[in-house]
Amino acid sequence: MKRKMRVLASIFALTLALSSLAACGDSTKKEANPPTPSDTGSKTNVSADAKDTITALLPPVSSEYQNNFPQMEKDFNALYPNLTLKIEPASWEDMTQKLDTQVNAGSPPDIAFIGSDGISKYMQQDMLMDITDTATKEMVEDYDKVPLEYMKNGTGLYGFPAYMEIHALGGNREFLEKAGIDWKKVQKEGWTFDEFREAIKKGVVSEGGKTSRYGFVFATAGVTSKDYLGILIKNAGMPSPFTSDLKYAYTSKNFLEVLKDIRAMIDDGSMPKELSSIDAGKRWNMFLTGQTMITGKGLATFENSANKNNAKIEANDGSAVKGSIKVQYTVLPVPTFAGEKMQASAAVDGYVTFRGKKEPTAEHKANVVKAAYFLASGKVAASTNNDLFVAHITASGKKAAESMPVTRDEFNKAAVETMLAQAAPARPDIPTDLGAKAIKLEDEVIVPKLQALISGEMTPDAMYEAVKTAAIQTFGEDGVVK
Repeated sequence: MKRKMRVLASIFALTLALSSLAACGDSTKKEANPPTPSDTGSKTNVSADAKDTITALLPPVSSEYQNNFPQMEKDFNALYPNLTLKIEPASWEDMTQKLDTQVNAGSPPDIAFIGSDGISKYMQQDMLMDITDTATKEMVEDYDKVPLEYMKNGTGLYGFPAYMEIHALGGNREFLEKAGIDWKKVQKEGWTFDEFREAIKKGVVSEGGKTSRYGFVFATAGVTSKDYLGILIKNAGMPSPFTSDLKYAYTSKNFLEVLKDIRAMIDDGSMPKELSSIDAGKRWNMFLTGQTMITGKGLATFENSANKNNAKIEANDGSAVKGSIKVQYTVLPVPTFAGEKMQASAAVDGYVTFRGKKEPTAEHKANVVKAAYFLASGKVAASTNNDLFVAHITASGKKAAESMPVTRDEFNKAAVETMLAQAAPARPDIPTDLGAKAIKLEDEVIVPKLQALISGEMTPDAMYEAVKTAAIQTFGEDGVVK
């Protein structure tokens, strides 16, 4: 039996070598009966028989995601009997802190679910694992090309994307129509900030100096502190912190324009004065209880969440959000600023591969890639993305989803597809050091100053000058947009 296994292992190794040579050589040569992505995993079991454990740090990506961890671990072990997938759950609030603690200790998990914009941060710390030479051709070709680009930096590939999601806004359809807002037109054509500002003014309901409904509420506290400005400035001609010639973009006059508009919506009463204290949970609660007409950030999954709460209200079993009303969630694009074109903020999050202080063995690296791909494709991806109401980005996920029908509002689905087509492109060309510096400047200057701006402790001009000064100190006079 052992002799037979050694022969099979030799045959498999030779097959891999020939596949690699074919990939590097004549691209017109086709394999005879090439394996599908779902076949690839089982075939690698022939030679990969050493015991190994792969660790993963994963937040609640969808409402049912963490409930499925035991089944994920079981299914992975069934596919690879010699491998164990050990998942550590984390909340969104403590995900970054947990990961940073492990990274700083030199012992990160093999896989962590993070946003693709965090890749440069951990590359700077030399803790990411480039899987370019380990991910198989079948794995790579299973993905839509655009989202996979977000998991790259330079020529390296640092994991697999789970989804490509659009950061949008969400409206209460009944309130929009009562305010005379043509939401169907907005979904198709978008709107300028001036149009948006007038619309949210119409959504305000006040009596005796007390506001019972705001036109617009956006979460700006806690883990959402970066979201508000980051989403808006995409539509102000700054799809990335860096221009195509790698100049830091947030010293542009358009950045100041957005800061002024942020303050204006609070000053005219369309948004709450206590906006800086509203976190993601309170924002969603305000929307479900009819305290705001439009909410942000709006994700496709919010339609599903609203539908589930509507069902609980109908059931009258006491499980619905206290004081909530039935809501028909309506996807809306972010307005454009300063005459710029619409460029939706795309979130490509996924399974990023890490390494410790020591170089991982080739065998362990291959096992980590198997685990990351398992989580990001096929049945696991289909279940998660269906729960989120986001588009499937792998062929294997699309196939698995055929047996998992999902009912979505046709207008919302079309609106998301329109925004996906206008999404800001990936920027793997941004050098690691520049990306890490931009993240540091955001954490230490932009986020605190934005909080001060929203709470009324700082003017838009003062915040702009503070960011500009810090940017010049960080990138130099010639490294910023003038």
